[in-house]
Amino acid sequence: MQIRLATEEDRFLIADFQVKMAKETENIDLDIETVNKGVMSVFQDAHKGKYIVGEKDGNVAASMLLTYEWSDWRNSVVLWIQSVFVQPEMRGKGIFKKLYEFAKDMAVSDEGISGIRLYVDKTNTNAIKVYNSVGMDGEHYRVFEWMKEF
Repeated sequence: MQIRLATEEDRFLIADFQVKMAKETENIDLDIETVNKGVMSVFQDAHKGKYIVGEKDGNVAASMLLTYEWSDWRNSVVLWIQSVFVQPEMRGKGIFKKLYEFAKDMAVSDEGISGIRLYVDKTNTNAIKVYNSVGMDGEHYRVFEWMKEF
C-alpha cells in the first residue's frame, strides 16, 4: 500500500467514495455534482484542506480529507480527519492505520500542527475500534452540531 497526497486527477474517485460513504454510514443519498464541486474546491483552495489517498497496485483504494482548525490555546493548527473511505474489499488490512500514520507524520514534523482530531458517529462501532487501535482517544470531547437539512 502506497500513501500519498491526492492530486486533482483523483477528484472523481474521491467524490464517488464520499457518495458511497454517506449511503453506507448514514443512509444519505448525496448529489454527486455537489460532491464533485466540493471535492474540487479543496484542490482549488489549499486553505480548506488536503486529501490523502492509499493506492494498491496503482489503484486508489482509500481516501481521507484533512482540514484545519485554529487553536488559540495552542497557537497552532489541529488537523481534523474527515471523509474517510476504504473500499469494502480492502477493509481490515491496515489501510486506515497507514493513512493515519501519514497524517501523524505530517503533524509531528510541522511545529505549526499540534494534533489530530476526528469525529465518528457513536453507532459506528467498527470505526471506533479502528481509531482506538491506532492510539486515538475518544473520551475527552463530545461534538455538538447544527446542520441544515439536505
